[in-house]
This record gives sequence, structure tokens and C-alpha cells, in this order.
Amino acid sequence: MEFTELEVLSFLISSAQVFIMVPGLALFYGGLVRHKNVIGTMMHSITAIGVVSVLWVLWGYTLVFGNSVGNWGFVGDLSKFGMIGVGLQEQAFMIFQGMFAVIAVALIAGGFAERIKFSAYVLFCALWVTIVYAPLCHWVWGGGWLGNLGSVLGMSEHGFSLDFAGGTVVHIASGAAALAAAFIIGRRVGFGSVTVTPHNVPLVLLGAGLLWFGWFGFNAGSSFNLASDDAINAFVVTNVAAATAMSSWLVVSWLVTKRPSASGAAAGAVAGLVAITPAAGFVGVMPAIVIGAVSGAVCFLAVQLAHRLRVDDSLDVFGLHGIGGMWGALATGLFVGIGFGALDADVSRIEQVLYQIIGILAAFAWSFIVSSIILLALNYTIGLRITEMEEEVGIDLTQHGEGMNQ
Repeated sequence: MEFTELEVLSFLISSAQVFIMVPGLALFYGGLVRHKNVIGTMMHSITAIGVVSVLWVLWGYTLVFGNSVGNWGFVGDLSKFGMIGVGLQEQAFMIFQGMFAVIAVALIAGGFAERIKFSAYVLFCALWVTIVYAPLCHWVWGGGWLGNLGSVLGMSEHGFSLDFAGGTVVHIASGAAALAAAFIIGRRVGFGSVTVTPHNVPLVLLGAGLLWFGWFGFNAGSSFNLASDDAINAFVVTNVAAATAMSSWLVVSWLVTKRPSASGAAAGAVAGLVAITPAAGFVGVMPAIVIGAVSGAVCFLAVQLAHRLRVDDSLDVFGLHGIGGMWGALATGLFVGIGFGALDADVSRIEQVLYQIIGILAAFAWSFIVSSIILLALNYTIGLRITEMEEEVGIDLTQHGEGMNQ
């Protein structure tokens, strides 16, 4: 791969911004859990940096951006294993893509917060990025079948499932994995009978702010050139969608719960950021407002439904990222070319929506099924869950030997 100096600079700047999202997520998740689980929950995000960054250099990158294996392009080969033959310019692109893998794994931890063994989490990170994330990313961005969907289906040669910055690759995949984890690991002790509230709302707001800031690199950086029209549009619609979703979440939650909460405002902003991610390079400002407004309301209702069904997705990963990503991916097909960009002349809007639906179903099914297999394998070998006594004490002390009061 060859890139211009401006593209290389854009990758490096955007990589730094996306990196900030990981400690931002640590603060966001850490503020939402109970006092006894803050350090352990934040460790999940920080550990993802260490595990995934190394694996990405060794084999993650080549599994995504190596030569396609098989006629349909299921996964990349090992031609770039350990950065063999990867020049410095391409390494800038590699590190940018690696940050996406890090944040995708870190997001999942919210689905089993407060009750997973740290050893099991570390192994899950390594297995998930290798077996789930890498093939899915190859399908969409590495030359795989979702990136050539029209040809695969015998329709348009130019038709494919649109995903500008990771709505399917990152958010649907992490949301599906978190849902699988919530089912397999089971509910926390006292779930449904013990009221669990965020222990530190200012941390939640600070984390959401850092996520919002980093998301500009996430979306605008996916243009490959921060000085391009694509980057400018992505930056603007990212902010608009997040602001609109935060507002719509507050309105709906105010009507339902009679109180507009600060943590709810933060969650609403994240829902909007998720939903605009696949569409950021394909739609203008007005569609972004619609995408944000719908995502705030729909994600709030999805979270409420999960609670009613007693699904213990601890930090609402599926409600925010799974549902938000699905809506965003569908909305990309509905609104592509309105206000910005263009729908391919050889592809009808109905056809594009079909491609988007296939991408949604493929990402969800792949991540949910394979994540479940990984989790079950870990559960029947080293075990996934801490004991009830350890859960009562908290993962800070039992898993890490550290406490907030030390």
C-alpha cells in the first residue's frame, strides 16, 4: 500500500485521537459501575490496549489486510505476518486500523462488567480479535465478500455493504458479543432486586466527552485525508448526530422516567456517535439529524426493554452499540447521497438497503455465534465467572488486590 504524506499524517493524528477513546471508555465504564468494581472495570479497557496492540502487529493486521483466502474472501493470508514487507507508510495505516480493533474489544467488557475473571477476559480479548474481528473486518474493508456484495449476489459489480468507519465492523460486532456474554455468564448477584446506580457520574461525563472527542478521529480519519471534503463532512455530521441523539434520549427518558439524568445524556450522545459512524462519509447534515434523533430514542427504548427482560448487559453495550450500529447501518442505505456523497449510479436505493441488511445480519450472526463458542470454551476450561463471595467483595480487591480507598 502506498499513501501520500498528508494521508500518513492524517493516520497518525487520527490514531492518537482514537487511542484517547480507550481511556475515555475506561472512565465512562468506571463511573457507571459500583465503587468496588471501578479499578477492575477500567482495567478491562486498558488491558485491551496491551493485548490487542501486540496481536495486531503479529497477525491481526495480516488477517484483515493480507491477500484474501478463498473465492469469497473470508480472511486475509499471513503474507504480512509480523509486519513482513510492510513499509513505514503502511504502518501508519496499520496503527490506525489497530486502534479500531482495540476499542472494539474494550467495548464488549461492558456486557460482563463486575463479574468476569480477569484471566478469562485476557484470553477472550486475544481470541475475539483473532477469530471474530479480523475475518469480519476483512469482509468489509480488506477485500472480502461484503465489500464485493453486488458481485457475490450477481447484481451490481459496484454494489457493496457501506460502512464508512465501523458501524458493522466495530459496533454491531461488539454489541452482539456483549449480548452473548450477558447470556452465557449470567446475571450479577442480586440483579433485579438490588438497585445499581453509577458510583461517579462526573467520571461518566468526562469519559463521554473524551469518547466524543476521539470519535472525530474515528470518523473523519476514516476519510484517509483530514483536509478532504469527506473528512470535513464526517466531522460535522458526527457532532450533529451526537448532539441530536443526546437531546432525543433526554426527551424520551424525561417522558418515561420523569427525570432527565446526566448519565442518560452521556449515553444518548454515545448512541448518536455509534449510529452516524457507518454513514459519516455518505450523508449530509439533515440526514445526520434524523439518524441522531432516532438513535437516541430507539437506543433508550432498547435499554429499557433489556432491563424489563432481565438481560444483565451490565453497561448496556448491546442497547447502545448493537442497536445503534444496526440503525446506523440501515440508515446509511436509506440516506446515502442526501446532502453529501452519492448513491452509485448502478445501484438502486432498494438494492443498497438490501446490501445494508445483509451486512447487519452477517455481522450480528458471526459475532454472536462465534463469540458464544469462545465464551463457552473458556467457561468449560478455565471458567469465566468469579465466585459469589468474590462478587460481593468486588473485582478490584479479588482480581487485582487494589481498592479505591487504599
